[in-house]
Amino acid sequence: MMDEKDIKILKELKRDGRLSAQELAKKTGIAATTAFNRMKRMEKTGVIRGYTVVVDEGKIRRNIAAYVLITVDYHLLKKKQVTQHQLAAQLKQHEFVDEVSMVTGTSDIIVKIRTQDIAQLNEFVTTYLRNVQGVDRTQTAVILESF
Repeated sequence: MMDEKDIKILKELKRDGRLSAQELAKKTGIAATTAFNRMKRMEKTGVIRGYTVVVDEGKIRRNIAAYVLITVDYHLLKKKQVTQHQLAAQLKQHEFVDEVSMVTGTSDIIVKIRTQDIAQLNEFVTTYLRNVQGVDRTQTAVILESF
């Protein structure tokens, strides 16, 4: 069962997953040993599934970010004996794809991508994505700013 101390620990680790137990203790007001033990318990129980790196995408020349909303052709998937989950997993393998989410509403899948420029975004959508079997329609929204 999670409590307020666990929530404090998670909040700080979301900001900086590299915090030591001592630093975590200072930021949360929880004893270092307690913070460490709680963090390890949350790792063991799967509350914390891993730690990640936040990349400055501009510094690696992936300046353009976009969401691509995808409508799936279920008849074609069924004919090819491919599930929507398999299609999503296939899309996730592309080097420009950061995230793939299956959603409800007028679209079936949303893909977040990052490219060097608009030409590369255009190439990804028109040459790659629209030729993936099971992708019926796409709608692209370029991200102007994220918070």
